[in-house]
Amino acid sequence: MSERDEAAMPEPASEEPRQPERQEKKRPFWQEAILILVSALVLALVLKTLVVQSFFIPSASMEPTLVGSPDGPKDRILVQKVSYWAGDIQRGDIVVFADPGGWLPAAETGQPRNIIQRGLESVGLYPAGGHVIKRVIGLGGDRVQCCDGGGRVRVNGVPLDEPYLADPTSGRQKTFDVTVPDGRLWLMGDNRGNSQDSRFHQDDLGGGSVDADLVVGKGWAILWPWDRAGKIAATGGD
Repeated sequence: MSERDEAAMPEPASEEPRQPERQEKKRPFWQEAILILVSALVLALVLKTLVVQSFFIPSASMEPTLVGSPDGPKDRILVQKVSYWAGDIQRGDIVVFADPGGWLPAAETGQPRNIIQRGLESVGLYPAGGHVIKRVIGLGGDRVQCCDGGGRVRVNGVPLDEPYLADPTSGRQKTFDVTVPDGRLWLMGDNRGNSQDSRFHQDDLGGGSVDADLVVGKGWAILWPWDRAGKIAATGGD
């Protein structure tokens, strides 16, 4: 090969040094922990607001269905909100509702006592207090009366079959004859002899009935104590 030919040949391209792959910087542990904690709190808050929430049973008014005796362990329950997304409250439902005023004595509020418990309650990670739980007996427009000859509550003239009552005859202590206003509920405890329910608030605004908008959700399951854990029996009031 002549010198001219060698001069005409292109020189081989110089190979550029390979750039090292850029590695993603790992977050410090404390940042990861904060991110996980915040995500968990947000998820808990969403679940509490839209799906399910836990509550104390503040008194013995729903025994034997739900236990809240002062001298024993109080039930902790889950209340689900899905049923009422598109459906209506039904007669016989066990519902949790915000105290409309004066339904809960101070000794039975069931409120957590320290700031940590209150903080956890606000995001749904601790059972809530300050609410009432009763069974729906009358809906808006229903005429509810007590009682027939057998001591049974009548709704629109039909006696209710209520096998869940602690004492079927104890309801006679407080007679009534009311028509429930639209959008409101007539609510009574299963332990009729020990339940300050709609019967005892007939002098209040609404004549003892409760605004349906105060209902948080429907009783679904008992979480605690373990020997009572399980789904709350769906025994209707029809």
